[in-house]
Amino acid sequence: MSEPTQPLRVSLVQGDTLWHDAAANRAYYGDRVRALRGQSDLIVLPETFTSGFTNETQGNAETMDGESLRWLTALAAEVDCVITGSLVTRIGEKCVNRLVWMRPDGSFECYDKRHLFRMAREHERYAAGAQRLIVELKGWRICPLVCYDLRFPVWIRNCYDATVAGRFDYDLVLFVANWPSARRYAWQTLLRARAIENLSYCIGVNRVGTDGNGLHYAGDSAVLDFLGQPVVELGASELTVTATLDASALAAHRTRFPAWMDADRFELGD
Repeated sequence: MSEPTQPLRVSLVQGDTLWHDAAANRAYYGDRVRALRGQSDLIVLPETFTSGFTNETQGNAETMDGESLRWLTALAAEVDCVITGSLVTRIGEKCVNRLVWMRPDGSFECYDKRHLFRMAREHERYAAGAQRLIVELKGWRICPLVCYDLRFPVWIRNCYDATVAGRFDYDLVLFVANWPSARRYAWQTLLRARAIENLSYCIGVNRVGTDGNGLHYAGDSAVLDFLGQPVVELGASELTVTATLDASALAAHRTRFPAWMDADRFELGD
């Protein structure tokens, strides 16, 4: 079984995103990211960190040639670290809630949020993504997802395939979010469930404060191990925390408790 062998340092930036002010948010999050230079391998920002979670795409959506992507490219190079978070992005005639995985060398990957939050009419303003993303960092395979995706375990299922490199789909699943405090129990519970059922580390990075729609966010960002136990838990204040993920502990748990061997086999359709 092929597993990561090095520890992975991950920083969670739990911020109070400013409403519909991309320039101010770039300055705000930029300061917090720069303070982490040399301390982290991966820095995780919340969902829609340049605008807040908005259906007002006119004036808030940027293209892939826009200022925010140029800023993210330069910032990752400056701190010599991968940075990820999602942006309201215009692709042709449609908008997507796009997570960008930006590397310090300027290369990047994208994941468009698959599950759109219909209770806030997100599905009326955004197009859904169709492909899950798996990226590698220091030997770790990572599956980055966005907010409401957390409620859909079939999309998140971590499979082991002995015929393809003899390893799991991923070793860490992470969620960037704007998850309101009214549903914080669901957030906390589902993060633990996704870690336990997938024999994986799980990270959730949420925002704090109150947005322009009057929704309050309690943060509750966390790093959870493969047992659903907290490595770190953040409260409801603006806070940046770095945690180190233990590759040997993950490998030992997967060997000691090989629930993956009894998992049901299935394939996702369209």
